[in-house]
Amino acid sequence: MTSKFVHILGVPFIKATRREFIEKLQQRIAQNDKTFVVTANPEIVMHSLQDPAYKKILDKANYITADGIGIVKAAGLIGDSLPERVSGYDMMLDLLVLANEKHQRIFFLGAAEPVLQETVRLVKERYPNVIVAGQQNGFFDWEDPELPQRIRQSQADLVFVALGFPRQELWIGGNIDKFDKGVFIGIGGSFDVFSGNVKRAPEMWQKMNLEWFYRLVKQPSRWRRMLVLPKFALVVLQRKASSK
Repeated sequence: MTSKFVHILGVPFIKATRREFIEKLQQRIAQNDKTFVVTANPEIVMHSLQDPAYKKILDKANYITADGIGIVKAAGLIGDSLPERVSGYDMMLDLLVLANEKHQRIFFLGAAEPVLQETVRLVKERYPNVIVAGQQNGFFDWEDPELPQRIRQSQADLVFVALGFPRQELWIGGNIDKFDKGVFIGIGGSFDVFSGNVKRAPEMWQKMNLEWFYRLVKQPSRWRRMLVLPKFALVVLQRKASSK
């Protein structure tokens, strides 16, 4: 029987195209199946190797998608395959289209207050049938039970959590047991891009799988973070060699 997942350094990535995965999430929304989605890149995988507590959070996720061409390439290196990159931002856009069609409820969590406000404003403008169930910027007291209560009471079908790595995974993993329904998905800096606060790489760069390089050119301060990419590839190759 063919596995539905590709395991890369202990992290199980779902084998699905973006379209297939969105359909799966819509099915779970229709059935009120509570769902925790992690959109993982090489940095997240490497962090899980170094932080056992964080790895336990990833283990709680229902699905982990390949948010980074490095993950797709790594799957090929180990002799398995993933059909395509499934990024948090692209999924957010797909889910907004369907939420507009189906009048679904969305809670927006994360980013600075002006970015959050502009994101919500644009959602209301572009997707008028989406029900904004609630919103909260990324600056809140993690120990205060009020936020989980608000989200629970909002009856949100979707909860977009834009707190960035690793905060968004830690928040969802630490609170998911408090909810009965909803798809909770970590989407990193997606509100910044959606609101226009940060420019996404042009489509040509995306098609060439060079979005990471575009971000580096625009934000040279990211170079230290980019060092994880060759380290990740090296560890994948070492694990592959040792398994033979």
